[in-house]
Amino acid sequence: MRLQLLSDLHLETEDFRPEPAPGAEMLVLGGDIDSTWQGLAQFGSWPVPVLMVAGNHEFDDRDVDTTWPLLREHCASLGITLLERESRVIADRQGRRVRFVSTVRWCDFDAFGTAQRDKAMRAGSYFMRVQRSTRGGLPFDAERVREEGLACRDWLAQELARDTTGCDTTVALTHFAPSLRSADPRYGHQSGTASFCNADDDLLPFADVWIHGHLHCRHDYTVAHADGRTTRVVCNARGHARRGEAEGYDPLFVVEV
Repeated sequence: MRLQLLSDLHLETEDFRPEPAPGAEMLVLGGDIDSTWQGLAQFGSWPVPVLMVAGNHEFDDRDVDTTWPLLREHCASLGITLLERESRVIADRQGRRVRFVSTVRWCDFDAFGTAQRDKAMRAGSYFMRVQRSTRGGLPFDAERVREEGLACRDWLAQELARDTTGCDTTVALTHFAPSLRSADPRYGHQSGTASFCNADDDLLPFADVWIHGHLHCRHDYTVAHADGRTTRVVCNARGHARRGEAEGYDPLFVVEV
């Protein structure tokens, strides 16, 4: 299956109009498309099915729990399939069955280990202030983000470990990155990096391909496992043009799974 990947378009501030990639069988939106949701409308007339995982900025200035049904309804009205802690098996043009396992997978701030967690959470408080989300009337702060991240992690681990008989390949789709290998090279392994990357390396062997966003840089690398299998990790995030992050971006990038 040929997947066009787009993420971190930030259409709430960016002047960018994506186009369908020739030969793509599906469009995968990796989150942070538009914090106002208005930009999602242009994907309503996309020529191929559209699959989406939400990004953290889809929750800007909103309550996380009450936002989910509203975002689902909005996406459904446009014909976009939004997956959160859900799996979907989709057949490609050749009849191969591709399993998509998807969740935002909020960060748990353990990317550098438990000893560095407090420091990472303090650094992460900046990003929470930028997002300005709430949950149950309280700030969606680093503590609550970690709680949600761990719930995502538990679901993801259980779902990826399920029997895949009848499926030809498994694609994990998360907004946050699954490994420090995806750290932005501009910033390296700073405490704030734990707000972007999780330490889900132990889950990589359960997926043939892992698609993520969140980092405003591109990644396409392969992780080898002890049993000889590999996982391809791909991120095609655009980012902010004013910061030079969109330089060299390929909006027609397609990955075959």
